[in-house]
Amino acid sequence: MRLDKFLTQAAELTRSEAKQKIKKGSVTVDGEVVKKAEMKVSSEDAICLDGEVVTYEKYRYIMLHKPAGVVSATEDAQCQTVLDLITEGRKGLFPVGRLDKDTEGLLLLTNDGALAHNLLSPRKHVDKTYFAILDGEVGEKEQELFLQGLDIGDEKKTLPAKLEITDKANEVFITVQEGRFHQVKRMAEAVGRKVEYLKRISMGPLVLDKELKKGEYRPLFEEELAKLKESTASK
Repeated sequence: MRLDKFLTQAAELTRSEAKQKIKKGSVTVDGEVVKKAEMKVSSEDAICLDGEVVTYEKYRYIMLHKPAGVVSATEDAQCQTVLDLITEGRKGLFPVGRLDKDTEGLLLLTNDGALAHNLLSPRKHVDKTYFAILDGEVGEKEQELFLQGLDIGDEKKTLPAKLEITDKANEVFITVQEGRFHQVKRMAEAVGRKVEYLKRISMGPLVLDKELKKGEYRPLFEEELAKLKESTASK
């Protein structure tokens, strides 16, 4: 890869900014100042910009604890987006699926289109688990209805879903295999309940890090990424 192109991707510079940095002698390759933008470099080279090591990752995977009030989009003229929460290395990132504006919890951001496609594909049936507070109690009857699949106004019923009741009968965990529009809320309404609070806690094997506060994020650990890829490849 050309040095200037490497810097545009790894340091998020424009091509002209990268060329200016190179021309000024601000870039070194393996300890040597390089002033040729067309020089070929690889991931094995030690490349520094203004004395700081610059590394290139083809794909990035970010776990975000999405807060309420933020939209799951890359840009929005009216509201703050999940991408606005990422302070660095955000170029090319997009949310995998979406959480409603008022829904909190786990959201994966990446630039890996293939993985995103697999995670969202209806054929893969990737489980997504939510913690929900309802406006009333539910019991075995509602659990059975969830398992049977619910009519939420679409052409087809939902796939079987799991409704797990906690010590408080109006606080539940709901696991779905799809990602239909407002699905969890519509499923609750189908059994006569409304969702007052909703938080996604897992997507496939990926579980929201309890150490992440709302609005905070971190890269996925290698083990998390491996399990995530394995979960879709095996289906």
